[in-house]
Amino acid sequence: MLACALALVGTGARSARAQLAVTEGTVGATAVAARRGFVGAELGVARRPRGAAGQGRVALTLAGGAYGGSSTPGVRIAASAQFLLKPGERTGATWYGGFGIAFAGAASERGEGYLTALVGRESAPGGAAGWYAELGLAGGVRLSAGRRWRRLRSEPER
Repeated sequence: MLACALALVGTGARSARAQLAVTEGTVGATAVAARRGFVGAELGVARRPRGAAGQGRVALTLAGGAYGGSSTPGVRIAASAQFLLKPGERTGATWYGGFGIAFAGAASERGEGYLTALVGRESAPGGAAGWYAELGLAGGVRLSAGRRWRRLRSEPER
């Protein structure tokens, strides 16, 4: 009976606790090894909702660089839905994975759209900033690495 009472008290304390909503900004570098490769710098934004869905992240990245194996200026745009294994970790690193869509192209060459899959590792996803590294498939093999800054906002549960 004591165990049941403690379990109920623990559940109530957890639900009364504030949940984090996280907005992220990303700066990094990306390279895609494919028939029409891409190398460039990327900027991104992401949002993690509060509550149990806090393990999910919706991300949008925009990269500018060289497309198609030449010095042709190009662009790569990607959107993905991701799942973080330990989103509240303030120290150490954790894994995440996701799926999405991407487009890469240039003014002088026809662009291409892709379905994407990715796996990544990032440091301190519950902290104010940390590094990340990703390996993805999107019409070829994509490597991406950089830094994430996070705005952590506490919101009471409704």
